[in-house]
Amino acid sequence: MSGQKIVFGFGAHSGIDETSHLLRTVQQADRDRLDHFSLSDHPYIGGRLDAYASLGFVLGRTQHIAGFANVTNLPTRPAPLLARTVTSLSALSGGRVVLGVGAGGLWDRIADMGVPRLSPGDAVDAFEEAIVLIKLLSGGGPPVTYQGCHYQVDRIEPAPVAAPPVWTGSVGPKSLAATGRVADGWIPGHAADWLSERYRTSRPIIDEAAAAAGRDPREIRTIFNFPGRITDRPLTSTRDRDGRWLGGSVSQWVEELTGAVLEHGASGFTLFAADHGMQDLVSLGRWGGEIAPAVREAVALDDKGGLSPGRAL
Repeated sequence: MSGQKIVFGFGAHSGIDETSHLLRTVQQADRDRLDHFSLSDHPYIGGRLDAYASLGFVLGRTQHIAGFANVTNLPTRPAPLLARTVTSLSALSGGRVVLGVGAGGLWDRIADMGVPRLSPGDAVDAFEEAIVLIKLLSGGGPPVTYQGCHYQVDRIEPAPVAAPPVWTGSVGPKSLAATGRVADGWIPGHAADWLSERYRTSRPIIDEAAAAAGRDPREIRTIFNFPGRITDRPLTSTRDRDGRWLGGSVSQWVEELTGAVLEHGASGFTLFAADHGMQDLVSLGRWGGEIAPAVREAVALDDKGGLSPGRAL
């Protein structure tokens, strides 16, 4: 974990008829000093707000919380323009942006928007090129010329703003390896957590690729999408027969997440409602006001020379 801050956020809904709820929940999370909120990016669904338009609007109505698309539908957002979008949001918000990136999943719907369909291998290659190019087009410096297989730019000036942290939604071995080479964080797919077979077999691929590229694997954080109920009373069992987290009382959440950090190297959590519906304000208040502070305190006290909050988002 290398002294990284443990980050806590939540998944917000972006239905066009849910705009007031979206703003209320994020503003409450901002007051509770949660670290981030996330929005899905499905531009082919007419009833959803555009993720990046929504991020800009909500960040303009908050003071502390960061926002990101969980994860950006990269095939519909060309990397050079996405670089301009995220660096502009970072400049406007004081750095309160994370770039969530995916290679593209629902290709039938993506292709319906007129985007050329890519093979799985080509989609991952484009995904890695995009991350490299976005970082090149950030942080100032001389004009960038980049000639990749999927992206080509000629003498484009970088924005004088640092690139935001890049968290990926990689699932397959090839994209996991790309995450290890060029990204800053990983969000395990299918809401897999630290006890899942998916995590146990995937994270080593990231670590091996990072080490082969001369990077410290510990610098690539793992941020879990984590659905579950926050209940008034303890549950008899916090996981189902398949090992999936169901939820529990505040104390049960604190115990589970503290163990995830100290024993499994988790570095962040994004809370989702158990049914992936809208987040209710009471549960969100417990998440930001009780669970997150208690886990941070437990981690900080565990080992003065080991894990402790430190690095900014």
